[in-house]
Amino acid sequence: MSSFLLQGPVAVIGAGTMGIGIAQVAAAAGHNVLLFDVNVEASTRALTTLQQRLRQRVEAGKADANDTEQLLERIQVVTALSELAPCALAIEAIAERLDVKQSLFRDLEAICSQQTLFASNTSSLSITAIASALKHPQRMAGLHFFNPAPVMKLVEIVRGLETTQATLNLLQQLAVAWKKQPAICRSAPGFIVNRVARPFYAETLRALEEQVASPATLDAALRDAGGFAMGPLQLTDLIGQDVNYAVTESVFRAFGHDPRFQPSLVQQELVNAGHLGRKSGRGFYRYDSSSIQESPAFSCIENGSLPQRITAHGCWSSLPHFAALLQQNGIAIEEQKESAESAPFLRLDEVIFMLSKGKLSSEVAEEMRTPVVQFDLSANYQQASVITISAASCNTAAQTALVIRFLQSLGKNVIVLPDYPALLTLRTVAMLCNEALDALNKGIASAADLDLAMCRGVNYPLGPLAWGQQLGWQHILATLENLNAFYAEPRYRPTSLLRQLAAGYVSLSFSATQDLIP
Repeated sequence: MSSFLLQGPVAVIGAGTMGIGIAQVAAAAGHNVLLFDVNVEASTRALTTLQQRLRQRVEAGKADANDTEQLLERIQVVTALSELAPCALAIEAIAERLDVKQSLFRDLEAICSQQTLFASNTSSLSITAIASALKHPQRMAGLHFFNPAPVMKLVEIVRGLETTQATLNLLQQLAVAWKKQPAICRSAPGFIVNRVARPFYAETLRALEEQVASPATLDAALRDAGGFAMGPLQLTDLIGQDVNYAVTESVFRAFGHDPRFQPSLVQQELVNAGHLGRKSGRGFYRYDSSSIQESPAFSCIENGSLPQRITAHGCWSSLPHFAALLQQNGIAIEEQKESAESAPFLRLDEVIFMLSKGKLSSEVAEEMRTPVVQFDLSANYQQASVITISAASCNTAAQTALVIRFLQSLGKNVIVLPDYPALLTLRTVAMLCNEALDALNKGIASAADLDLAMCRGVNYPLGPLAWGQQLGWQHILATLENLNAFYAEPRYRPTSLLRQLAAGYVSLSFSATQDLIP
């Protein structure tokens, strides 16, 4: 139990989904919880719903009856803000309006002890700005839970300009005692997750705008081929198109309309039409009972021969799962002796098969004077059920079909995208890396906390920094430079830290105390 860390109850202000979830987390850890909402009926209704849900778990044999009743007894609905006077920690989870939050904390400061800690569950507002309303802003921090709060492991602990280290330390200890994984960050637009995650949605939305493929195929390229838990369009339907679009707009404004956070007009149209995803019955997909969900477009070549000669060249340490996939299918890798850094590629008869670096396959084929098929990035090529490829326009149909049959022989479904630079997972991961490196370079969070937040907050298969380090910073830099040249717009500009890492001037550590080593 963690109640010994606080000398008094925990107050939760706001009885919406997040508020009651946070109350449950605190009560489960042994704290007495005072639940307040300006709408008393909302508090009572939220507690009643929680009681029903937890007791159903008991009936289903998923929870202990005694523990459940003790947890519920620790949550008390209060009807006046003054009843929060004895609390040791007050966490607000109310409307995302700065003036409303500031007013609340002014009132709490007048009611509560000088030792009471204040925390906001805001996902978008500045902790420094909220705390500026206090006479003692040093005792205020962000405590950003993820929905559903009782399930999601991550908590972003956000340091405002005046927040003391003692406040941060206590909240960090508390999060651990609450069986959460805390990521510490400085107050900046989007904190960690809502900032770094923008490219995950943006690159697929751009591909949709450019008519690269259907929503189901684009989602499959990130999910089934790339290794993410959900496709971006599928996920925005779950979150709510209005919610996801509002976060993007908020970050876009906060960063002075930087093009790398440009909102999508396709998503804006959905919001304008009221097609908000699952909650409205329609978003990128339809959710009524009569709808037949669209399937990804896989390419299947049933007839024809396999390559007569298959050779693997270059250094495959950046693609260990692909190397293992080849080896388990009896394909030996011929390391090139002249350079340990030689890019990995396969030669399938006369066709070069290689990981994209952000150039069109047609452009690479022209440079190499040979047929080329490029493949997309994956977190784990062995586990992935799909591999995404694009072919040069100069290839014959038979040459591209040869590659497809080869991949099918490895047990993979194949998505063939148009000749699109960096395909989809690679451009997404490159942009995630770039954003995480920018946050690291500007002291928003440590490398370890950045990767922790993305793995635990949005379930990425790898942290973007760990993924970039495995693939190689030179590859990430080349991808972004090629995208930058192709689009001729600042959205894909590489961050200065990426250039330093690619040049070998610094290296990345995942220690919370030493992130960069010269």
